[in-house]
Amino acid sequence: MEALLIDDEPLALRRLASLLSQYPADVRVVGQAANGQEGLAMVRALRPDVIFLDIEMPLLNGFELLAQLEEMPSVVFTTAYDHYAVQAFEQRSIDYLLKPIESARLAKTIARLRRTRQEQAAGLNLDDLGQFLQHLKPAETLRSLSVKSGDKILLLSLSDISYFESQERYVFVRTVQGQQHLTNYTIAALEEKLPAQFVRISRSCIVNTLHINNLQRYFGGKFLVTLTDRAASCLETGTAYGTNLKRLMEL
Repeated sequence: MEALLIDDEPLALRRLASLLSQYPADVRVVGQAANGQEGLAMVRALRPDVIFLDIEMPLLNGFELLAQLEEMPSVVFTTAYDHYAVQAFEQRSIDYLLKPIESARLAKTIARLRRTRQEQAAGLNLDDLGQFLQHLKPAETLRSLSVKSGDKILLLSLSDISYFESQERYVFVRTVQGQQHLTNYTIAALEEKLPAQFVRISRSCIVNTLHINNLQRYFGGKFLVTLTDRAASCLETGTAYGTNLKRLMEL
């Protein structure tokens, strides 16, 4: 089987590649990707039989990567997950590896992949996988956010966050005090993990509704959202998100 490894942790990639080298008759590593976006391009180009896939990654997380694939290889997640997800993985022809990966556990994965390949049942189609992934999304929400600031790691309270905004490949968090920090989350991942007070108002922006000062009707069914932060930030809603924002604010 040709395998592609996708993980944003270099040490995890090296360890997995080293462990897989013990199975030359079963697996040949054809590539390694350091983030979801790179991984997506490599899956499309190399068409591997199996991908060993991390979930929390910059640019695209594992779920977002899989959702964009036209042809689905066999998938082995390499991540820590809750017990419900672990049980779900065990019941399907898709596996998981708990980090740090242990040699004995990897041996079971290789045996499973070998068996499913022999049965010509390796992987899932897009419809089956999409339904399956809905049950695996983390249920817990963020309670705070850690960001890097020079040599320090700051722990931001969600109440101090004004909004999140994506710019090209990066997502920034803006605080009420006017500070800006780079995050490792995608907008889609934040939308899933943040509590209900945070609302996505456009493809590139999520606002903390507790800091909304006013909304002004804009052309094309859009709104301008002014916040109470120090910068009095004014954000434009996307057409597809205006209705949801109006409903939430009971306009």
